[in-house]
Amino acid sequence: MLTQPQRDIVSATVPILEQGGEALTRHFYQGLFRDYPEVLPYFNQAHQHSGEQQRALANGVLAYARNIDRLDALGGLVATIVNKHVALQIRAEHYPLVGASLLKAIREVLGEEVATDAVIDAWGAAYGQLAEILAGEEGRIYRQQASAPGGWSGARDFQVVGKVAESEEITSFLMAPVDGKAVLAFAPGQYIGVVVNVDGVPMRRQYSLSAASNGQTYRISVKREPGGKVSNYLHDQVHLDGVVQLTPPSGQFVLADGDKPLVLISGGVGITPTLAMLTQALRGKRPVHFIHAARNHGVHAFRAQIDALAARHPQLKRHYCYAEHGGPEHAPDAVGLLGKAQLAQWLPASRDVDAYFLGPQPFMRAVKGYLRELGVPENQTHHEFFGPASALN
Repeated sequence: MLTQPQRDIVSATVPILEQGGEALTRHFYQGLFRDYPEVLPYFNQAHQHSGEQQRALANGVLAYARNIDRLDALGGLVATIVNKHVALQIRAEHYPLVGASLLKAIREVLGEEVATDAVIDAWGAAYGQLAEILAGEEGRIYRQQASAPGGWSGARDFQVVGKVAESEEITSFLMAPVDGKAVLAFAPGQYIGVVVNVDGVPMRRQYSLSAASNGQTYRISVKREPGGKVSNYLHDQVHLDGVVQLTPPSGQFVLADGDKPLVLISGGVGITPTLAMLTQALRGKRPVHFIHAARNHGVHAFRAQIDALAARHPQLKRHYCYAEHGGPEHAPDAVGLLGKAQLAQWLPASRDVDAYFLGPQPFMRAVKGYLRELGVPENQTHHEFFGPASALN
């Protein structure tokens, strides 16, 4: 039980975290991987090398410390963490390892004069409270996934029954369960966990589901990332009839029911979850504005599919923006970076819309600001992160 004096101590560490949170989390990860190498497969090392993971954790720890007396103020952060953990299959037994490494890092980075026994005890209690919240919610989701029609627990073998190059960078993988049984339904916008063995090293990644739920197969569409170990392995080593392991779908970035005009804005491979959202939306009558930004036509995936849908569904309006001109045969609707003026032209006249956007973080940061400035209510805008969640503001 976290006592009030312990809450006060945690709150008092906020200025320290504001100044040195990243140094603390960097040291934490170094210790965690050194002392407990069995957790390495659960982390994308590219995010470690870029510092993205350390920044995300530092922001999360800081938010927790700031709101230790009112955890409801954390909003969607807890749900985001829970869903990422579920996709990775983080279990209750992992939390003591993380907790031990965190307390050790606090002591070693801050020193014994600052990180007194009272501070360590307070943060131990605070971490225990957070671990209980997360593990409890994750356990509930695991049980729900396992008991639902087509559901399962842990990793399940799937066979690649279709492999299609969608662009110069993105390839789709259609996968069916090896056991021939049904698969768990998912909501448009969710992602799935992929477990593979690359050069003898187990690795885990999450990829958005890029086709609507059908109870029989899953499709992911993977961008080949320069130096990306898993994406390159999937592109080069996983062929038709190959087998990969999948964990059940998860994620809270999902298309909600509604009758307001729907705006789907994507950049690059951020198009993948919007495809399932678009398919779902076109089953109804609501107007849909599909806006996609890409570097050029060569890396623009699914253009022919979107064009065909627009030809069949009058309520769908689609707009493409290329950073580089595609030539007359592949002309976009605009050339350059997607900007506020272009969005203003392509959005519905009424800003009372539901907007979903996804792409690289600089793209999302810009789109978030443009939508706010153009009068779209902030509580009607929704976004998701590829990789560790971090603030767009």
